[in-house]
Amino acid sequence: MRGDGALTRALALELAPLRVNVVSPGVVHTELRRDMTEEDRRGLFESSAAALPVGRVGTPEDVAEAYLYPMRGGYSTGSVVVVDGGGLLV
Repeated sequence: MRGDGALTRALALELAPLRVNVVSPGVVHTELRRDMTEEDRRGLFESSAAALPVGRVGTPEDVAEAYLYPMRGGYSTGSVVVVDGGGLLV
C-alpha cells in the first residue's frame, strides 16, 4: 500500500457503521498533466507503460470501474482498491 491503507482502516473503524474505502490509481492518462509539454507527457506515458505488466497506462474509465466495486458492495470497508496496472508488482 502507498500509505493510504492505515488511514483508510482507521477511518473505517472510527466511522463505522459507515463504510470507508479508497481507490488508489497509478499513472492515468488525464488532463492533470496538461502543463507538461507534449513530448514530456508522451515520454512519461510510454516509459510508464513499458514498465507495467499490463503494458499501458490507465484510463479514466479504468479508475471509474475500480470505484464501482466498493460503492456497490455493501460488505467492504477499510479496503484500498489499487488500480495501477501492476505497478506495485514491479
